[in-house]
Amino acid sequence: MKRTLAFAALLLAISLPFQSKGGNPAGASPVAGDWVAAWNSHDPAKWATHFTSDVYYEDVTFGEISRGSAEASKFAAGFFSDVPDLKLELADSSIEGNHGSIQWILTGTDKGVFKTGKPFKVRGVSIITVDHGKISRSIDYYDLATIMKQVGALPAS
Repeated sequence: MKRTLAFAALLLAISLPFQSKGGNPAGASPVAGDWVAAWNSHDPAKWATHFTSDVYYEDVTFGEISRGSAEASKFAAGFFSDVPDLKLELADSSIEGNHGSIQWILTGTDKGVFKTGKPFKVRGVSIITVDHGKISRSIDYYDLATIMKQVGALPAS
């Protein structure tokens, strides 16, 4: 019996380093939660407070690169205008030291991109760098074809 308990304890100790640090959104990093809250604020000025003044923000899907707070805030304002009911939900996050990822689900209604007025839902991920509790670099990846099919800009099949 002692041997079985010792073996079980050893297996647990070995497996702990391999478990996801952000597997449960309730236990997610405060930076990830702040990132989602910044987007859900729909306020470019409030959004910008979660990023460093020299932030590098890239939306790979649309080929948009913003350098610095002013450009990044302008990008966010455009997104808020194009998708006025934008909502991000935190799916998962993993932040180790000053690098990490935030997995999210974006829902909203297309008002300004394809101007269809139709709702969409897409999963995405942001690769981030953190500097003193603020995001200094964020690179977003999500599938535009998924959005286009849902809003009718591409055939569904």
